[in-house]
Amino acid sequence: MNKYKHEFTVVPASESQDTLDYVTRILKEERDIEFAAKPLETSAFQVENIRFSYVFYEDGLGLNVMYTVDDPKKRAVGFKLSEGMEIPAELEGKFKFARQKSKLAGTIRGSFFVIKREY
Repeated sequence: MNKYKHEFTVVPASESQDTLDYVTRILKEERDIEFAAKPLETSAFQVENIRFSYVFYEDGLGLNVMYTVDDPKKRAVGFKLSEGMEIPAELEGKFKFARQKSKLAGTIRGSFFVIKREY
């Protein structure tokens, strides 16, 4: 369960092209980011007025899009680096990563950016 009491499940990236296309479009249009790493798994769901999309990559990067349907001020893309992971070249120098404690993943580093357009 996540903090919204939603049972979090993932599917293989090969079975979730819509989610990959959605996340890829936001990254490209907002910050001109395209990852070289292969996406392994995704998750997509909506809780109340918030649409969530997650992509987990083979290099250890976890990415999430939090998109409120009715409030353009609460939309963001978050990046999580697994413990010991180097910052991907695509993000190097563009974002500052802060250390965070995670019950599931130990110590991770994270960053984010605010989404400015409609998707």
